[in-house]
Amino acid sequence: MAELEDVRGFALSLERAYEVFVRGRRKFRVGSIVFLAFSEDEEVIGFGFPKEEREGLVASDPETFLMPPESDLRFNWVCARLDRLDPVEARELVVEAWRMCVPTFLGRAWDEAHPDGPGPF
Repeated sequence: MAELEDVRGFALSLERAYEVFVRGRRKFRVGSIVFLAFSEDEEVIGFGFPKEEREGLVASDPETFLMPPESDLRFNWVCARLDRLDPVEARELVVEAWRMCVPTFLGRAWDEAHPDGPGPF
């Protein structure tokens, strides 16, 4: 099970990422782009994910993944129940969401520094 503090610490370790609080919600940004956000109760995380792939992700495991609120359907965004995510899977999702916000060279540099992927928390 992925833990909030592990996900938070990992997100903050990514280059150019920083944490903000917006209306009581913890969010992580690169520049002005949000790539990861927690619900107010911090039990659900939303993260950047390609719109065209999210229905397949949700259908693959509806106990874990859920569609974003209707107001966010226009964005590359999907949600997951934090307590249902495997720690390695959580890190992979965070990296991919972050990668959508950063220049390509930063994503390549991360891959070179982590050839075996993000690994466990």
